[in-house]
Amino acid sequence: MKSYYRIMLGKKSKFAQQCYQANFIGASSGIRMDLTGQLADNWRDFNRQFIPVYLAGYPHKTKVAAGLACGALHTVCKGIQKGDVVLCPNGNGSYWVGEVVEDYSYHAGEDLPHRRTVNWFPKTIERSQMSKALQNSAGSTGTVSTITKFAEEIEALLGHSVSTPLVSDDETVEDVTVFALEKYLEAFLVDNWESTDLGKKYDIYEVDGDLVGQQYLSDTGPIDILAISKDRKELLVVELKKGRASDKVVGQIQRYMGYVLEELAEPGQLVKGVIIALEDDLKIRRALAVAPNIDFYRYKVSFKLFKD
Repeated sequence: MKSYYRIMLGKKSKFAQQCYQANFIGASSGIRMDLTGQLADNWRDFNRQFIPVYLAGYPHKTKVAAGLACGALHTVCKGIQKGDVVLCPNGNGSYWVGEVVEDYSYHAGEDLPHRRTVNWFPKTIERSQMSKALQNSAGSTGTVSTITKFAEEIEALLGHSVSTPLVSDDETVEDVTVFALEKYLEAFLVDNWESTDLGKKYDIYEVDGDLVGQQYLSDTGPIDILAISKDRKELLVVELKKGRASDKVVGQIQRYMGYVLEELAEPGQLVKGVIIALEDDLKIRRALAVAPNIDFYRYKVSFKLFKD
C-alpha cells in the first residue's frame, strides 16, 4: 500500500520551482555528504549515527532539532518508497503532486543535494479545496509530514478513488466517534495553546521559529504534541486518548516519554507527560496512580444550535 507525504522544498518553498522543473524532491538538513550505502533501514539507527555529525556542524542546536533534521532526511532519502505520493506546496496556495519513481541520489554542490526523482501529476491541488484537517496536516512545519490518513481525500481531489480505513492497523479504538473528534482536538489545542492551562507553563516546541512539536516523530510513532517549559527545564509529552483502549494510551505515552528521555532530553532536563481524554477513565487513573510524572486532563465540547 502506498504512502502519502507532504514535503517542503526549502524554507517557504524556496526551491519548489526548481524541483518541479527538474522533476525531483530533495533535502539538505545540513549534512552535505553522499549517503549512498549509509541509509539504514531503521531511521533510529540512522539518527544514532548522524545526529553527532549534524551537531558537530551546528553545535548550538538542540538534540530535538538534530533529531528532527536527521529524521526528515532519512524519510526523504530512504523512508519514502518508489510509488509513494508526495504533495509539495509551491508557495502560491496550491500543491504539486507527484509519484516518487527512483531511489536516492546525491548531487554535490547543489541546492537540496539529497534527491529523489518524481513524476509530477498534471493536476495540482488547491489548498482551498482541502478539508480543514488536511489543511492543518499539509500546512504543518518541518520538512516532512505523513498524510497517508488523508489518502482517500487526496485521490478524490486528483480525480482518483481509493478505499482506506479510518484507523491504521496498529490502533485499538473503542469509540470511532471520539477518535474522529479528537483528530480535530489536536489542531484546536495547537491553535489555542496559549489560552490553555498547559500553555501557561509550556510552549509547543519550536526550532528556528517553526512549530515542530506537533506530531513529532519518535521510534514508536508520532508524538501528538511535544512541548518545553518556559524555563527550558522540562520536556512535556501530550497524548490524546483518541478513543483508544486505556492500556494502549498509557503504554504509548510511556514509550514516547522513554524516547524523549533517552534521545532528546538535554542533561538535567526532566520529562513529563499528559493524557487528554473526553471522559473520565478509571483505568487510566489507576495506571497513573503509580506514574506521578504523568497527569490526566479532561476536555469539554460545547455545541449549540441557533435558529435564524
